[in-house]
Amino acid sequence: MTNSDVDGVTLTVRGAEKRDAGRGVARIPEPARRQLGVLSGDTVVISGAQTTVAKMWPADPTVPEHVVQVDADTRANAGVNVGDTVTVRPKAGSTIDEAASVSLSAPSSLSSSEVRLAERIANQKLRNRPIRTGEQIRIEGVASEPFQVVDTDPDGDVRISSATAVRVTDARAGKSTPAAADPVPETGDGDDVELDAPSGVTYEDIGGLDEELELVREMIELPLSEPELFQRLGVSPPSGVLLYGPPGTGKTLIARAVANEVDAHFVSISGPEIMSKYKGESEEKLREVFERAREEAPTIVFFDEIDSIAGKRDEDGGDAESRVVGQLLTLMDGLDGRGEVIVIGATNRVDSLDPALRRGGRFDREIQIGVPDETGRKEILEVHTRGMPLADDVSVGKIASRTHGFVGADLDGVASEAAMAAIRRRPTDADERAAWNRDPKVTKADFDTALASVEPSAMREYVAESPNTTFADVGGLENAKDTLRESVEWPLVYDRLFEATNTDPPSGVLLYGPPGTGKTLLARALAGETDVNFVRVDGPEIIDRYVGESERAIRKVFERARQAAPSIVFFDEIDAIAGARGDGTHEVTERVVSQLLTELDGMRENPNLVVLAATNRREMIDPALLRPGRLDTHVLVPEPDLEARRKILEVHTRGKPLADDVDLDTLAESLEGFTGADLEALVRDASMKAIREVADEYGPDAANDHADEVEIEARHLEAAVSWTDTGE
Repeated sequence: MTNSDVDGVTLTVRGAEKRDAGRGVARIPEPARRQLGVLSGDTVVISGAQTTVAKMWPADPTVPEHVVQVDADTRANAGVNVGDTVTVRPKAGSTIDEAASVSLSAPSSLSSSEVRLAERIANQKLRNRPIRTGEQIRIEGVASEPFQVVDTDPDGDVRISSATAVRVTDARAGKSTPAAADPVPETGDGDDVELDAPSGVTYEDIGGLDEELELVREMIELPLSEPELFQRLGVSPPSGVLLYGPPGTGKTLIARAVANEVDAHFVSISGPEIMSKYKGESEEKLREVFERAREEAPTIVFFDEIDSIAGKRDEDGGDAESRVVGQLLTLMDGLDGRGEVIVIGATNRVDSLDPALRRGGRFDREIQIGVPDETGRKEILEVHTRGMPLADDVSVGKIASRTHGFVGADLDGVASEAAMAAIRRRPTDADERAAWNRDPKVTKADFDTALASVEPSAMREYVAESPNTTFADVGGLENAKDTLRESVEWPLVYDRLFEATNTDPPSGVLLYGPPGTGKTLLARALAGETDVNFVRVDGPEIIDRYVGESERAIRKVFERARQAAPSIVFFDEIDAIAGARGDGTHEVTERVVSQLLTELDGMRENPNLVVLAATNRREMIDPALLRPGRLDTHVLVPEPDLEARRKILEVHTRGKPLADDVDLDTLAESLEGFTGADLEALVRDASMKAIREVADEYGPDAANDHADEVEIEARHLEAAVSWTDTGE
């Protein structure tokens, strides 16, 4: 509840919105704003362990009334963490002085050229920012570490304006540089473990993981910031947190952000660097890590790829691996009196870890860092485009809706690739290029280019292509299209209607019909129409001669599809792997069918996963696969009728130079019994005949210069039909 007094209002600190990072903004709910009597853009004073100033903006109506949202710099300047309380009051007097000049000290990690760049960007991006001497300030797009405010003219609280001269000094040049953090102690000889420098990563740099971040915070921040609370409760603080999930979802980023926010030392250990060929040396390195962590407490010890040193001891691991696991267990058990050392492990293969690590007193909590949903992807894109000059036609929300299955690292790649696409299309003229460099823009077309070149990492080994085929490219088959829309597209678009009626969408669709009628094309068009991930699996490629490998391949396909949901798993020629059991079927096929049945039954837990299958021999498929709850929707893809043949011919002749004597209606009437594949081959053959005539007439040297003379005439199509009929 918000308390008001003569000094202001007391509010609880929460992390800033992603777009507000580095802007010095405090977002305050409307009731608190009315009590303070301030307007948007006014300067407010925030008092915690220290006092700082910020610019007030209204909070979103969904934010609780007792909350103030501020970024990492403002939290550090006020001496508070997320969850602490602060007093917010109006700035005494109605105005704040404009600064004539401001001096900033750059982080020591910046080179001289980067310092000059920082000064130029600071003069552009820090306008209207209230600051005071001694505080830290972050310049987005320059460095992750904060700059220090060394001096202002005049003194006191000032506001940077367009007339303010912002100067940035090089910390390594011996100029005034208040230390941003305690120096890292000397490490002794070269074999000792070094503490990592502060990462500069903050909670505002993490998008789409609010719930997971809250779980990590309560496990790590509380033991480090309030250890006496656990003593009063009579319980031991947590020993460790295990973060698991697909690669690129933000496990390492969360660990670094928490370490930075709680102002703890951070020791990052990559699993493979612990291992040594000399007996006992790996265990000694581990002991050094924990010994140094105790000396420099509060410390977070982070094991990245922990599965590489802590695999199951009862499997094929060698003696060295078993000793390392045993040493790690002993060290974590020996942290009883540590008070201020927390161990974080990260892995994308959680089931391969030794079970002895996964119990209370060692890794007390396991937190899954999964693939982000659309809201999460939007937040992540806001983080990565925060300092990017976006054109007006760029909608971060629309990009988020098109990137199903993308993890944070993939979206970072999309943003980087879009920027590179913008650079590649710079004007060639020197003056125009100089003007573009002064005011660059990243457009929607640049993001379209980036999306075409970046695939979701969870699906990379399965997605050979991102289908750009739509139903407009499929002639006829209207009934099949409608059924597929209802089975696949509706549950994604009308999810609330399905929830309101407590209806489960179809779990699987079987496309069946003669060869060449367009079953595979329909599946690809459906994926392109719904813009979801498309996993195509050809039946025969699943079969493996080694026992268990075929079933493992099926499990892996569904596991990846679940990670990147919403997605479509398409089994082409499913009769090759799902023949009826018991009729002399091979043992491998029987096991594959059983595995498929198991996976299809488990799909009910994930409504955003749909299985499509295609066959021209439905009678050969095991009946258990065709019952309701599995491949329960059967769609006939028949040979096209007259109207369908007309539409298919329209699709395949679209954009082709047809002569005036070509009548598609008459042609369609004469092609009864032709499938879609036959019609495509017919048009292609007629095109080749037209090309051949021009090529023969002008020869290889001049033919390309007469490309505008190529014309597909009725006689070319008639010749192609005759060739098809005779089989010549």
